[in-house]
Amino acid sequence: MSLLNYSLSLADSTLLLGQRNSEWCGHGPVLEQDIAITNISLDLIGQARNFYQYAAIIRNDGSTEDTLAYLRDAREFRNLLLVELPNGDWGSTILRQFFFSNYQHLLYTKLQQSNDEQLAAIAAKALKEVTYHLRWSSEWVIRLGDGTAESHRRMNDALQELWPYTGEMFIPVPFEKEIANKQTAPDPGSLKDAWMEKTAEIFHAATLDLPGNVFMHTGGKEGNHTEHIGFVLAEMQFLQRAYPGAEW
Repeated sequence: MSLLNYSLSLADSTLLLGQRNSEWCGHGPVLEQDIAITNISLDLIGQARNFYQYAAIIRNDGSTEDTLAYLRDAREFRNLLLVELPNGDWGSTILRQFFFSNYQHLLYTKLQQSNDEQLAAIAAKALKEVTYHLRWSSEWVIRLGDGTAESHRRMNDALQELWPYTGEMFIPVPFEKEIANKQTAPDPGSLKDAWMEKTAEIFHAATLDLPGNVFMHTGGKEGNHTEHIGFVLAEMQFLQRAYPGAEW
């Protein structure tokens, strides 16, 4: 059960961030970046498919990647709260992507060494994509943070809004503790120092200050979500629920 929940957690986080980023399609600030954020969405959804396919094998009850994505209710999702939040402006979307890609890069690098061959293979395949996501979002954080007075202000506003959701990435829940003990995946807490180091490096270049100790929101990995998840799932799942079994 712990391996199933872990696979679903990774799938759910990448799926929902892919869905959120896809909302920018046709609305990006310039054409090149509109295409870039849309391609990142496709990468994330592709990663989600791989994790869902593995979860379906583990469940062995007739589930598929589609049923796991479209036919589960909000309380069954195990995603990080960070990824279900509304996009906000371009700066907020960029900063969220940087936070998540920084975390993903560290996680997948270690997950390549998993004693679970399937998890290791998915991580290895996705790492090239995540490396690009991290570089792209880092450059944008620096550009906006060290840009105009307006872009700097917006990045600071985004930082105050998003930072309280970053701690959840490093606070293990029971299924993460169990698979870490089995050396199937790293303890999330072991990634925090490296994540903070990279974040501090980018923030220094972006002339942004790291926030102090603040209350961190948690619960997403155990099915306790913000009110925002209902809206994103309603949009994402509507077609499949309205027309069960529909195919192109």
